[in-house]
Amino acid sequence: MRCFFPETEVRIGALPVFCRALHSQRGMVTLLPNFLRLRLVCGLMLLCAFGDLPARCQEAASPATKQTPKSPEASEKVPELPAQIELLETRVRFEANGDSRKEVHTRVHINNELGARQFARLAFDYNRSFQQIEFPLLRVTHSGGGTADILPSAISDQPNPAVVNAVAYQDVRVKSLRILGLAPSDTLEYRVVTTTSHHPLAPDFWLDHTFDRSSVVGEELFEIDVPTDHKIQFRINPVTPAAPGETSDPGRIAYRWHLKTGQQNKPPEESSQSQPDIVLTSFANWQQLSECLKGLLKPSGEFSSELFAKARELARVPSSNVVMRQSLQAEAFYAFVSQKIRTIDLPLGATGFKTRNPSDVLVSGYGTPEDKYILFAALADNFFGPARAGLISTTPVDEKSVPSPAAFNRLLTVSGYPSINFWLDLNSEVAPFQVIPSEFRGRKALLVGPALNQLWRDVDNVLPFRSTQIVNIAASLEIDGSLHAKVRYAMRGDNELLLRVAFHQAPREKWNEVAQLLALSDGFRGKITSVSASDPYATKEPFTVEYEITQPKFVDWSKKPVRIPALLPQLGLPDLPGKTASVAPTSIDLGTPLDVETHVTLHLPVGTVAHTPTGTSVQRDYATFESKYEMSGGAVAAARHLNFLLREISADRAVDYSAFIRVVQSDEAQKFVLNRADTPPAQQGSAAQTKSEPRP
Repeated sequence: MRCFFPETEVRIGALPVFCRALHSQRGMVTLLPNFLRLRLVCGLMLLCAFGDLPARCQEAASPATKQTPKSPEASEKVPELPAQIELLETRVRFEANGDSRKEVHTRVHINNELGARQFARLAFDYNRSFQQIEFPLLRVTHSGGGTADILPSAISDQPNPAVVNAVAYQDVRVKSLRILGLAPSDTLEYRVVTTTSHHPLAPDFWLDHTFDRSSVVGEELFEIDVPTDHKIQFRINPVTPAAPGETSDPGRIAYRWHLKTGQQNKPPEESSQSQPDIVLTSFANWQQLSECLKGLLKPSGEFSSELFAKARELARVPSSNVVMRQSLQAEAFYAFVSQKIRTIDLPLGATGFKTRNPSDVLVSGYGTPEDKYILFAALADNFFGPARAGLISTTPVDEKSVPSPAAFNRLLTVSGYPSINFWLDLNSEVAPFQVIPSEFRGRKALLVGPALNQLWRDVDNVLPFRSTQIVNIAASLEIDGSLHAKVRYAMRGDNELLLRVAFHQAPREKWNEVAQLLALSDGFRGKITSVSASDPYATKEPFTVEYEITQPKFVDWSKKPVRIPALLPQLGLPDLPGKTASVAPTSIDLGTPLDVETHVTLHLPVGTVAHTPTGTSVQRDYATFESKYEMSGGAVAAARHLNFLLREISADRAVDYSAFIRVVQSDEAQKFVLNRADTPPAQQGSAAQTKSEPRP
C-alpha cells in the first residue's frame, strides 16, 4: 500500500514473494519485449551489482550433473512457505487537511529456519520531515510457551542506504527492528503506526493498494476512513469490491475489505492485472495534479555565480547554425548533469517532491531525479528553451486513469523550443544522449512545467542511432577436450544501456559475476577467467565487453563422432500472441529494430576433421536471417546474421512469422561433427551447400 510517500513500507529480510503492503518496491526488475534472449537476460545482470552470484548460476556454470528424477508425489507436493502471515490488518484514516494515520497489525507464524532469518529484521522506510513511525506492539510468542516483548533498544533509526553519503537527504530514513530469538513454530506479532502531517502536497492525499495473491497472507483486512465533505475519486477492482459503511465519527465514511486465502486468486485475466486493486485520490483531475507539482518542480531561490558560469561554459559550442548549436548545447548540458551529478537512487516522491536550490545541487555534486531535473532546467533555460518534467510509469497511465502521484515511478526531462525538442533520462548516468529506457518509450507522460500547451505527451519511441549487436568469439578446442574462448560484445541500443548500467553499478571485483551471467544467458558454460569493459561514460561509442571463459571436458573424444553446437549466442525471437488473450491482438510486436551479427572461429586439435552444417538463408520484409558454416586451415567458422527491420507486423501474418521462427530455431539446432584422425568420417552434407526456406 502506498499513500503519500511510496516507500512507507516494511522490508523483511530477503523474502522473495510478498504482498505489496509489506514489500519494498525499490528493486524494480526491468522487462523488455520478448526479443533476443540476450536482450532479456541483460537485465538480470544488475543483480550482480548488489550481491553474490546466485548459487543456481554457479551450479549452471559447472559441468552438467545428473539429477535424480522426482517422483510424481514429490513433484505435486506444495513446498512449505518459510513463514505464513496469518493476519494482515491495515487501517488508513485521512483528514480534511491532508494528514493521515496508517496502522498495520501483522501476525506471522514462522515455519522454518529460513522464515526465522527472513523476519529477524524488519525495516520501514519513511521521511521524517513529514512522517513519524511508532511500534505500539512488538511481541514474540514461543512455541514452547511464554512470550517476549521486543525492547526499545532493538529499534534503530538510520538514513536510507541510498543517502548515507548525501547529507541533503538525511530525512529519508529507515527504522529497523531487530528480532532476536525467533525460531521455527514461533509467532511474531507487531503493530506499526505511521502518521503523516503537513505533506508538501497537502491538503490533497492519495493511496493505492494491491491485495496479496501469493497465498503468503492467510487473512487480510483493509479499511480506509475518509471525510465525506471531500470529493474523493475511487477506482476499485470489481474482483475485490468494497463494503462501505458508517463510522463512529459524523461526517466520515469507511470502506472495508476482508479477504482470505483463495478469495484473491482469480483467473489470470482478472488477477494478473498491472493496476492496483484500490486507487484513491482527492485530486479532481490531472490538470490539478500537474499544477500542484509545478509549484514544487521548478528552480527556486537565488542562483549562484558558479551556476551561471557553468551554464556559459557548457553553452560554448563550435557551430554557427542555430539549430545545430542548440542541439550541441543540449548534449553538453545533458552530459554534465547526467554524468557529473551523482544520482541519489530514491523512489520518485521520496522527498515529497520538494526540491533543492539548483546552485546547492551543483555544489554538492549529487541529487535525486527531481533535483537533477531542476538543475538541468536552471542551467539550460536561457539557451534552448524551458525544461519540463515528464512523469511516467512502466504500467500504462493516461488521462483516463485516476489522477494520483503514485501512478508514476520515473521522471524524464523534455526540453527545448519546438525546433529542438527532445526527451532525456538524466538518472541512469551512463545513458547516451536522447536514449530513453525501452520500457518507457512510446508511453504517455504527464507534463509538469511552464507554458504547457498539452498535458500528456507520448515519449518518442525511437533511438538516436541504429540498434546493433556484434559478438565475436575466438575459441580453441584442446586435445584433452577442454575449451578456451575469448568473447567480445559490441552493442548499440537497449542492451547497450543495460550493460552500461550493469558494469557501472557493479564493483569491479564483481565484474566476473556479471560476465558469468551474460555467458550463461548465451548458453556458454564454464569459468570466467578475465573480464574487461569499455568506459560506461563513453556514450558516443558502442559499449564493449570482453571476457575469457574456460570449460574443462567440453568434449569426450571417446565418443565417435563428437557433435558440438556452433558456439554462438543463443537467439530468441519475439513470441507469437498468446491464444488466451480476451481480445485478439491486431499486431505482433517485434520490439525495437535490431541488427545482430555473431561470429565464431574454433581452432581444432591437429588431426581433427570437422563436417559443418548447411547454411540457411531466409528473407522477409520484417526480418532477415542468414547463417554460414565452413572449415579452413584446421579451424571451423560459423556466422549468423539476424536483422529485424520492422517494429511490428499485422497479426494476420502469424503463420508466416511462425515459419520464420522455425527456420531460425532449426538452424540453431544444427551441430558440427568432429572426427579424430583414427575415426572414420561421418556422412555430412557439403559445407558449400546453402538451403533456402520457401515462403508458406
